[in-house]
Amino acid sequence: MERVEIRELRDAEDMERVEELQRVVWTGSETDIVPAHVLLAAARHGGVVMGAFAGQELVGFVFGFLGTDEQSPRPLAMSRLKHYSHQLGVHPKWRDRGIGLRLKLAQREAVMRQGIRLMSWTYDPLQSRNAYLNVRRLGVVCNRYLRNLYGEMRDELNQGVPSDRFEVDWWLTSSRVKSRVAGRRKALDLAHFLGAGAVKVNETRLDARDLPRPPDEVRPLEGTLLLVEIPPDFNRIKAEDIGLAQAWRAHTREIFQKAFRRGYLVTDFVFLREEQFPRSYYILSHGESTLG
Repeated sequence: MERVEIRELRDAEDMERVEELQRVVWTGSETDIVPAHVLLAAARHGGVVMGAFAGQELVGFVFGFLGTDEQSPRPLAMSRLKHYSHQLGVHPKWRDRGIGLRLKLAQREAVMRQGIRLMSWTYDPLQSRNAYLNVRRLGVVCNRYLRNLYGEMRDELNQGVPSDRFEVDWWLTSSRVKSRVAGRRKALDLAHFLGAGAVKVNETRLDARDLPRPPDEVRPLEGTLLLVEIPPDFNRIKAEDIGLAQAWRAHTREIFQKAFRRGYLVTDFVFLREEQFPRSYYILSHGESTLG
């Protein structure tokens, strides 16, 4: 396997390559592409653009910029600086090789050198692979659900369903994050959470096509641990049955919004990808510190 090098990008030529890679990753919508000149301006003024290179080929990138913690109750003048990570993309031919993880870790190091300790970003909560990377591997937490954040999106990855998003917090220097990124914390499996009393709030079933369908009823959101199931492959559902994809969006939107209002926090994720019928579960905890 060819060696992949991660480095920070700062010149116009590299930004043009990032712009082109975006067209490969998010096909079908030119309006969702961040132009090279914007990337360059951000990188020269406190933002971070990192690239993953296989030889001379750019195969992945991550882009973010400075922001403020607007959820803070403090006045804007006293708000805490944070880094907002806007995009992470890996060329389709190079996915599932750990490049996304390496890009996030390099971004973390660059942001910590700026003296910043909080990073946030959004992602589609129905994308299991992203959830596994963000929650399980990186140690983000989440209690913010944003309905149709970007409006109607036209790229092939997002078109057809409302652009609902989780907005996550990554506390870069917390013990939780340090143990996750170092691999010191043993991954807990589904049996562990069930043994600890976690409640499955939405028991799903497979239809004749082996596509998971959301249940008609949801169990009460009670107790300290909840298991919320999502499809293991939401992109397959969107490709084969857009109506079912929309039903999953509405179903999980109601659960997460209600859970967050009641004080629950997304703290872990279980992705049973090796099973005959893969399953995916978010773990929601009540009363756990965001810094733990």
